[in-house]
Amino acid sequence: MFTFSCPVSFSISCSSSNGNIQNHGDYRVNINVNGSSCTRRPIKHHTLLNEVGVKEGSTSLSAIQFLENGHISEEKIRQRIPRQKQLVDPYRQGLITERGVGYRQTVVVRSYEVGPDKTATLESLLNLFQETALNHVWMSGLLSNGFGATHGMMRNNLIWVVSRMHVQVDHYPIWGEVIEIDTWVGASGKNGMRRDWVIRSQATGSTYARATSTWVMMNEQTRRLSKMPDEVRDEISPWFIQKQAINEAVPDKIVKLDDKAKHVNSDLKPKRSDLDMNQHVNNVKYVRWMLETIPDKFLECHQLSSIILEYRRECGSSDVVQSLCQPDEDESFANGVQQNLLTNKVLVGGNGRLGSLDINTLTYGGYTHLLQTTGETQNEEIVRGRTRWNRKICTDL
Repeated sequence: MFTFSCPVSFSISCSSSNGNIQNHGDYRVNINVNGSSCTRRPIKHHTLLNEVGVKEGSTSLSAIQFLENGHISEEKIRQRIPRQKQLVDPYRQGLITERGVGYRQTVVVRSYEVGPDKTATLESLLNLFQETALNHVWMSGLLSNGFGATHGMMRNNLIWVVSRMHVQVDHYPIWGEVIEIDTWVGASGKNGMRRDWVIRSQATGSTYARATSTWVMMNEQTRRLSKMPDEVRDEISPWFIQKQAINEAVPDKIVKLDDKAKHVNSDLKPKRSDLDMNQHVNNVKYVRWMLETIPDKFLECHQLSSIILEYRRECGSSDVVQSLCQPDEDESFANGVQQNLLTNKVLVGGNGRLGSLDINTLTYGGYTHLLQTTGETQNEEIVRGRTRWNRKICTDL
């Protein structure tokens, strides 16, 4: 058994059944580690070996991941995680931008990513943010076998956790539309990292959405937040960019709701499908729980324009969750608007005068949200949230 906690010397030789390297065929990999040799089962297609550093005519490899038994990890071969920085990824339609440190990915909005109105859902946008962030790390050559974790993070048993996210949406992409997503990272304080995104229409160049987020490190074993080790800082700091998708001079604070909230959805239980690779509930699931607590009548005629999330603790598979929701203003105002939609007029001002107003640009305050675990002794906060909404035309009136 071999345990690799520090660099070791080794060599790899590849040969086919007839002793010649060819474009296709079965290959057997002989690995010598500190004088001991072992043989890996035949591997199909030498192009897969190229992905992990073995080139045609080459008999040595200076860096590659191994399992404890000395074999090349089959998972690594299947994933093709690059060991060096890549400029273009044809499989993910991605490329490196911003003078070598940013990332752009071209995406087609799929049918399962849109709602009844054929526009992408907020959950779909959040999933795309997560995917492009991981692909950015993938192309950087820093990705280990963790969920976005670098090699230095894996050596220190660290994982990334999001502590705050702010998303602003001006327009939602439609089904079949081609969009471009730019993402980059920057410093956030002494021990955090900021990641930003911008979504644009490829056809028009119009900006559809912006997002910014803050990430900190957690020890995977103790589940406690950790300072950023110097070796991790050295890995990621060359990728930092001094710009922001959303300028937040003084981030808004979200008040904590209590049991007197107007709308409450209790007894929410995570499913196995809600867990991510770090074994806690994915943050996109949190948003779904929040939005499902808002009354259906409101959701039918409003579209989310902004959401801020403040994460307090992780949620596990055994937790029972309660979702609380409180409107910022008296909902009678929204009901009054509802009654005047047919004439495209709403009551404005305090003198009872009717005035024309574009319903599509009418902003109706927002909601404050809280997800918390429920227990016999005390409830623990999972995430606080705040949403703001725009009116949309109700076609079913």
